Amino acid sequence: QVKLVESGGDLVQAGGSLRLSCVFSGRTLSSTVMGWFRQAPGKEREFVAAISATGRRTYYADSVKGRFTISRDNANNGLYLQMNSLKPEDTAAYYCAGRLGGYELTTNGNEYGYWGQGTQVTVSS
Repeated sequence: QVKLVESGGDLVQAGGSLRLSCVFSGRTLSSTVMGWFRQAPGKEREFVAAISATGRRTYYADSVKGRFTISRDNANNGLYLQMNSLKPEDTAAYYCAGRLGGYELTTNGNEYGYWGQGTQVTVSS
């Protein structure tokens, strides 16, 4: 059974940093594209970053490029999001996700079939 569990969300001041973690179970996810999405209250879910199965390829939303870094450790079933220079507009629930198949670093959430329960990130001004 596939399961994803996020952690690391917190309340932080603008300019600060956080590192989100996602522990996944199920052998399928170690060989598929994974990503991070976020959703703020009253807004649609938004793509944040994606990473290939090997970790060699990454892709970021323009809004986080240069500030966030996605990484993975398949040996330990971990997916991570290092977030630096946080802004109030980064406030959202953050979700890790795994693709159902394919190798593209897609930004379309409908291409991801496995989701965690989310972890809240709040950035104060």
